Amino acid sequence: MKALLLLENGMAFEGQGFGEPRDVLCEVVFNSAMCGYTELLTDPSYAGQGVVMTYPMIGNYGICYEDAEAGHPWVEAFIVHSVSGIASNFRCDIDLDGYLKSNRIPGISGIDTRALTRCLRESGTMRGMLCFGDQVDRDEMKRKIAAHVVPNGVSQVSIRKPRDYGNGSVKVALLDYGTKENIIRSLTRRGCTVRRFPNDTPFEEIKAWNPDGVMLSNGPGDPQACVKEIAELKRVYESGIPTFAICMGHQLMALSQGANTYKLKYGHRGINHPVKELKSNRVYITSQNHGYVVDAGTIDSSVAEVSYISMNDRSVEGLDYKNGRVFSVQFHPEACSGPLDTGFLFDRFMDLMGGGRV
Repeated sequence: MKALLLLENGMAFEGQGFGEPRDVLCEVVFNSAMCGYTELLTDPSYAGQGVVMTYPMIGNYGICYEDAEAGHPWVEAFIVHSVSGIASNFRCDIDLDGYLKSNRIPGISGIDTRALTRCLRESGTMRGMLCFGDQVDRDEMKRKIAAHVVPNGVSQVSIRKPRDYGNGSVKVALLDYGTKENIIRSLTRRGCTVRRFPNDTPFEEIKAWNPDGVMLSNGPGDPQACVKEIAELKRVYESGIPTFAICMGHQLMALSQGANTYKLKYGHRGINHPVKELKSNRVYITSQNHGYVVDAGTIDSSVAEVSYISMNDRSVEGLDYKNGRVFSVQFHPEACSGPLDTGFLFDRFMDLMGGGRV
C-alpha cells in the first residue's frame, strides 16, 4: 500500500506502507542507532513520536520480546529506508512488520531517510502526518498537522498502581515517568527490591515505604509541564534520601531546584553520543533519547555543579548536587540498547544507599 509522510514545513515523502495501515499525527524525530530497534520501539520516551531510523536497513533480526523495554511499543510511527524481508535470528519471536501490525503501529519505507534527516537537522523537529492509500488530501493533512498539539506523555506512560520487583535487601522507590525495564533490571541485579510508583505519587506515600533510595526514571515530553511532579521532587530533595535521576528525572530534579530547561533543535537520540566527565576528563559513549536539556546558565552553583557535558553541543549531561545525596544524568547508563560504559553509575547509587554492587 502506498503511504505519504507530510511535514509541517510542506516537505513530503512518498513510500510504501508497512505495519498497521492507520493514519497518524506525530512529532517526527530521528535516531542514529545502527541496531536496537526493539528497545527503541518499546521505549516509553518515544510516546507520541514518529521515529526516523538513519541506518538504511531495519528488521533483519526481527523482534525478540525479551529485549523489550515495555510490554508494547510506544512510538506513534516508524519511518525507515528499507525493511528487511527476512528476520534471521535464533531469538526472533516475530518479524518487524508482523509486530507492528499486532500493535497497530504504522510504518513507511522506501523513502530517502538521509534527506529527511537533513531536513530535521536544518529545520528542527517538526510535526508530521503519515497517511495511507493511493489518494490522500494533502490540504486536509496540512490542516490537521497545524492543529496538532504534541501531548505531554508522562501521565500516559506511567503505571497506575505501585508494583514490586526483586527481593533484595536494599529498597528503592522508582518514580515512573516512563521507565525502561532495564533500569529495574539494573537495580534488582544489584540486590534491590524496587517499588515502582506512579508519576504523581505524593511524597508521603513514598516516605511511608521507608526506601533506602529514590530512582527517577526517563520519560516523554516537556519536563516543565510536569508541575505536580516537580513539586513532589522538592520534598524528595529536602528529605536527604539518596536519589539517582536519569533523563526526564534529571530534568525534573533540576527544575525542582530552580534551574530551567529548553528544547533542543532536533534532540539527542542514538546509542553513539560522546559525553565527557568533567572531573576525570574522560569521554564515554552513551545511549540517549531526549529533546530537552537543562539550561547550564540557570543552575545555582551553590546547589549543583555540572558533572558531564555533551561533546557534540556542550549541553548539560549530568549534575552533582552539593548536598552529596543526589546526582543525575541526561543519558542512559542502563543503555539497552547501547554501550554499557556508564553502568558504574548504578554502583555509585548503591554506595550512597549503603548497599552492594555487581
